[in-house]
Amino acid sequence: MIEPHAPAPPGSAPPREDADRPDGAGGRRPEDGPPGARTGTVPLPVRPATGRFLVLAGVFVCAACGLVYELELVALASYLIGDSVTQASVVLSVMVFAMGIGSLAAKRMRRFAAAGFGALEAVLALVGGSSAMALYAVFAWTGGWGGLWSDGPRFLLVAFSLTIGLLIGAEVPLLMELIQRIRRQDAGGAVADLFAADYVGALVGGLAFPFVLLPFLGQLTGALLTGTVNAVVGAALVLGLFRRDLARRARRLLLIANAVVLAVLASATVLADDFERAAREAVYGQDVRVAVRTDVQEVVLTGDTDGRPLQLFLDGRLRAGGDDERRYHEALVHPAMSGSHARVLILGGGDGLAAREVLRRPGVRRVDVVELDPGLAVLARRDPGLSALNEHAYGDPRVHVTTADAFRFLRSTPTATYDVVVSDLPDPGLTASTKLYSQEFYGLLRRVLAPGGRLAVHAGPVTSRPRAFWTVDSTLRAAGLRTAAYRVAARRTERTAGASRAPGDWGFVLAATTPPALRLDPAAPRPNTLTGRSLTAAARAADRTRVPGLPPSTLVHPRY
Repeated sequence: MIEPHAPAPPGSAPPREDADRPDGAGGRRPEDGPPGARTGTVPLPVRPATGRFLVLAGVFVCAACGLVYELELVALASYLIGDSVTQASVVLSVMVFAMGIGSLAAKRMRRFAAAGFGALEAVLALVGGSSAMALYAVFAWTGGWGGLWSDGPRFLLVAFSLTIGLLIGAEVPLLMELIQRIRRQDAGGAVADLFAADYVGALVGGLAFPFVLLPFLGQLTGALLTGTVNAVVGAALVLGLFRRDLARRARRLLLIANAVVLAVLASATVLADDFERAAREAVYGQDVRVAVRTDVQEVVLTGDTDGRPLQLFLDGRLRAGGDDERRYHEALVHPAMSGSHARVLILGGGDGLAAREVLRRPGVRRVDVVELDPGLAVLARRDPGLSALNEHAYGDPRVHVTTADAFRFLRSTPTATYDVVVSDLPDPGLTASTKLYSQEFYGLLRRVLAPGGRLAVHAGPVTSRPRAFWTVDSTLRAAGLRTAAYRVAARRTERTAGASRAPGDWGFVLAATTPPALRLDPAAPRPNTLTGRSLTAAARAADRTRVPGLPPSTLVHPRY
């Protein structure tokens, strides 16, 4: 902590450097540190007011870079690991804790504030700038090995959060010392100036990440560019403004260190595209055909060449692939279509595969597909492989696609509009999907169901997450619906990319205002992978995993 400095009375002489020396001797002792460390002045190449402004500008830029590192870790971890609430909590809590430890540790470096700050910024630029690439590399090349290796991204996330937090926390005491060396003032005023620049910089960094860096540069290049800016500003501030406060050897070492950091970051930036392609092949296999980043998610298509089955990945998770795609969609759609089905609503399902199954039934007059990601719907309509797989469902005039959030769409939908609703949404364990598995959401679905209507819900894997699956069932019941649960196992006889991260089964819940009959319509065309007998066995398989007494999930108290 900087000791407050009481201003001298008007007209008094400035204090001598040795005024506080107990022996009254002139000169400096070695423990006094660099020139100006005790007097509050440092020989600068510019006027003190300009020097003070440059330090605060450096604080502004460093704060912006620090927040970008933080947001980049949260965003990448949410994409690679899932559950954005948990990842954000881990990153923020570990980083804030580490910042406190870093501030305490920096107290011992105050005598060498200029050299310490220069070294610290070089390390922070290297660690923060390369963190996204390192995290993605571990996920891509070791995430499928199983065992502890599959948790590698989680361990690395904590390590980066801890390291970056320590370095950011150490910045503040050193910057306080530097700004006080330019011109002494009371501690309260110095803290106010420093924190004002810090918080405004954090605001700029927080806005730049989602609106500039992420959409225009991506996570890897954006992080590397942020590290480059961090290194340049830190080196310029120390070597340009405080170079007379450094020994010749310290200046040389800082110059070499920053040159090495900039060379590493520049090389990584040049190789970022090649690295991303190699990592994508490690995750999805070598036959990646389409890889696009929409406004909502990353969409990857593999296969559909040389006899390989087409696979669709959304944000790194296998969404559809091989024979299991038909098992999933037939089990989701056909039990709900037993009964009146003239008007059908599909929530999610932008790939058109659920719509394909709905259109196989005669008597369907209108199918509304509500998809949050317009890019996925466009791909499902235009890509030859995916449009062939969904049998050109989007070319059918009965299909109408709406780009909207499902929750918002239902709030404006008239009562009793649909005979069948198919909820083909991501697993409830993903934070972005939690509200779409809440009691309030199912209350809206109950309202839009026509008398005798049915609701089919994809409720995630059963074997690996039985509590989440049966929480969906409990939540549907709390919304006033009666349910019938069933489970379909995945086969995956062929080795497919991403198979190690795909679920081993799928859980479904058929719901209605009256007890639903879990059956297939005998007058309808028979599905390829589902029979009445297998559907009965699927219900028994799900019931064996039942977890009774689970409370429902709500918007304000999610339980997945």
